[in-house]
Amino acid sequence: MTSSSHYPRLYRDFGKRVFDILLVVLSAPIVLTFTVLFALFLACQGVKPFYLQPRVGRNGKVFNLIKLRTMVHDADSVLELHLSDNPDARDEWERNQKLRLDPRIIKGGLLLRKSSMDELPQFWNVLVGDMSLVGPRPMMVCQQKLYPSDTHYYSMRPGLSGTWQVSKRNNSSFVDRALHDNAYWKDMSFSTDLSILARTVSVVLRGTGC
Repeated sequence: MTSSSHYPRLYRDFGKRVFDILLVVLSAPIVLTFTVLFALFLACQGVKPFYLQPRVGRNGKVFNLIKLRTMVHDADSVLELHLSDNPDARDEWERNQKLRLDPRIIKGGLLLRKSSMDELPQFWNVLVGDMSLVGPRPMMVCQQKLYPSDTHYYSMRPGLSGTWQVSKRNNSSFVDRALHDNAYWKDMSFSTDLSILARTVSVVLRGTGC
């Protein structure tokens, strides 16, 4: 006899991946069109439109996350110089791992980030299995020491969107992400993913990205 308790596991182990691939393939024409247009816009500014950044994935495996470039090439040194000159900014960075006024952003980059269009190339990460459409936001390698150990983050593929991204994404601390990740692991289902993706569309349309 099949228990209803088996269904979340069935979706987690099989159905979620099928859903990811199906939706990525169906959305490919639109995603590719906008990605190419934004890449050409960035190339016209004399910058390389794409960049790769190591992120921590499922089971702690490190993969290269693909994004449209929204920051200057020497972003790390620019950030460190800014933080060394601005104690308030350093406090904000250590608390949230992001800045409301980020000196690294290039022309047009803020619009791409606010609209979340810089995330479009990550549909490729989803297709090859590094990520899922819905899941924890993929953390940088250096952020692992800041992340609570009692979390289900490492049991899931990181997500293009997730509960954190569609909630207080600009106002919560980095550590708060673990609460969202644990809640999502508990509630993971097809209906939960559909709900988060629908809310993601609202976030994109309202331009509340970060």
